[in-house]
Amino acid sequence: MNEVKQRALKHFEELLDAQIERAERIKKDKYFTDYENLDKLVVGVCGGDGIGPIITKEAARVLKYMLNDKVEQGKVEFKEIDGLTIENRVKCSKAIPDDVLTQLKECHVILKGPTTTPRAGDPWPNIESANVAMRKELDLFCNLRPVKIPSEGIDWTFFRENTEGSYAVGSNGLTVNDDLSIDFCVTTTEGTERIARLAYEYARKNNKDRVSIITKANVIKTTDGKFLKLCQEIGKEYPEITTDDWYIDITTAKLIDQKRRRDFKVFILPNLYGDIITAEAAEFQGGVGTAGSANIGKKYAMFEAIHGSAPRMVNEGRAQYADPCSMLRAVVMLLSHIGETEKSQLLERALDICMLEERKLKITGHSDGCTCSEFGDYVMETVKRISK
Repeated sequence: MNEVKQRALKHFEELLDAQIERAERIKKDKYFTDYENLDKLVVGVCGGDGIGPIITKEAARVLKYMLNDKVEQGKVEFKEIDGLTIENRVKCSKAIPDDVLTQLKECHVILKGPTTTPRAGDPWPNIESANVAMRKELDLFCNLRPVKIPSEGIDWTFFRENTEGSYAVGSNGLTVNDDLSIDFCVTTTEGTERIARLAYEYARKNNKDRVSIITKANVIKTTDGKFLKLCQEIGKEYPEITTDDWYIDITTAKLIDQKRRRDFKVFILPNLYGDIITAEAAEFQGGVGTAGSANIGKKYAMFEAIHGSAPRMVNEGRAQYADPCSMLRAVVMLLSHIGETEKSQLLERALDICMLEERKLKITGHSDGCTCSEFGDYVMETVKRISK
């Protein structure tokens, strides 16, 4: 038993040292990338695996169309990045192969397709999620996910903390013995304050009058309790904004309460709760296949779908019918992030027309619907039509 205990203590000590070092490191990074004053914006296009390369290629084609003037002027460069397939990651025994990570760090913003994360029972080794690894390596601390359905009075923006919480050391839990396994949850002061400040700044700039902090601080008292208190302290700096807090379980219920859900505007959530509740929220606008996601850091930003890589579609020969709408919604967020507000709004309007209003083409995931590229053509034709 002493040997087992010593091994467990050593493992915990190594994790503790790494998190202390990380906490000190993130405090030193003060400034965000100034996109307006870049000589050239480098956009990485990283397809991932499964249906990822197909829907990412289509999203990149639409993005190039929207930024055609800047591309022709040499102010925007697109960089293709391969190597994030599950086969390559397993071959390297790394969530992100070293050469791929180097290429990613040469970009300012990244358009990334879904990647496969092995789970128990899969034929792949238990390597870390590429998404989680990328968020750590590039310090993409904010996962930003909007959900808008005007007809339902829904206008939600979720600020999910992206690098801490229950996912911080998700692949480095501890199996003490046959009877006991332990995972860890991490909350740091800097990590919480920066996500809270980003959320409140967004609320102020976009005239949102309410910010809701979501935790389970009544039970997870140390980490969730710290998260709640720090967010509340930041909220005091924004007196014109109402701050309230909710437990995650009751929040999931209130999102389906037709009267109460209209009151929610901006959410701040720890990592795990944000992952769960944004998937629920996406169902209101048509499911996770329709929702995009932004991962924001001070130096880098990555934009992606919130769904998985759908290997079954590939295995069944249906990948060309994959729905690109999630990645196209991510392009809307990318354009907004780099300061192309009018183009972002134009593409968002075109997507609303194509997905919710006209619906001249139907995406089914099968041959009875349109292909991914046909839908991309439809979106670009709509952009051209409504921009006249």
